[in-house]
Amino acid sequence: MKPLYYTLITGASQGFGKALAIDCAKRNMNLFLIDLTGTGLKDLAVFLEESFKIKVHFFHMDLSSKAYCEKLLEFVHHQKIEFKFLINNAGVLSTGFFNEVDINYYLKQIEVNISAPTRLIKLFYDQLKRNSPSGILNVSSLASYFCLPTKQVYGATKAYLSSLSRSLNLEFKEDQIWVSIVCPGGMNTNPKMCYKNRNMGWFAKLSVMDPEEVAKITMDAFLNKKEVIIPGTINKFYLTLAKLIPQSISERITTIQMNRFRAADLSIG
Repeated sequence: MKPLYYTLITGASQGFGKALAIDCAKRNMNLFLIDLTGTGLKDLAVFLEESFKIKVHFFHMDLSSKAYCEKLLEFVHHQKIEFKFLINNAGVLSTGFFNEVDINYYLKQIEVNISAPTRLIKLFYDQLKRNSPSGILNVSSLASYFCLPTKQVYGATKAYLSSLSRSLNLEFKEDQIWVSIVCPGGMNTNPKMCYKNRNMGWFAKLSVMDPEEVAKITMDAFLNKKEVIIPGTINKFYLTLAKLIPQSISERITTIQMNRFRAADLSIG
């Protein structure tokens, strides 16, 4: 009997993770959803099962905890769940000047953005190899390409994920596992992000996209085994422009953005 294959998505109950889950469900992919308790994960799982006639498992866990990852592995083995795709979407955002943000917040951000996806890839590598051809999608950010004051730790964690993904894509080729990295720009994922996006400059606002649009672009490219995915024409233009602009001008633009940040009194929330 042919086994049922599942796609694991972390941070699946809200924002981009939810958009990815819905897009995968539309493609008739069985899902294993992970998020914190109290995020509406169960309701989403029920909705997806009933609406798209797929199988959906869900698991509440704190990705910053190693103990929870061990419990996850036990649950997966007990339920005999087989993964074909792993989507590391969960991430902790931050926007704030380095000396004003609590160090414990940054350490948790590093655990969720770096340690958790690294650990999950290691935990389920054997499964993915057994069920190959299979794929891993890591969600990075356009911020990984830039040095951004007020997003310094967040950008650094996403730069790690981008580097890891490109390296693993080469390393895992013989095992028929491809690894893609998606680097979205700003997205209107919740009311606070909408507010922050409105406080950006007019040109930056052009790059902001809806998570549903980004999810479709991402999954189309991922299933076609594209290594680096940059959703949106404006975001691609940003990267090209960044390579051409002299550092002095780039730093001047960054200073203007920092002053706007101070004036708006935005925080990590």
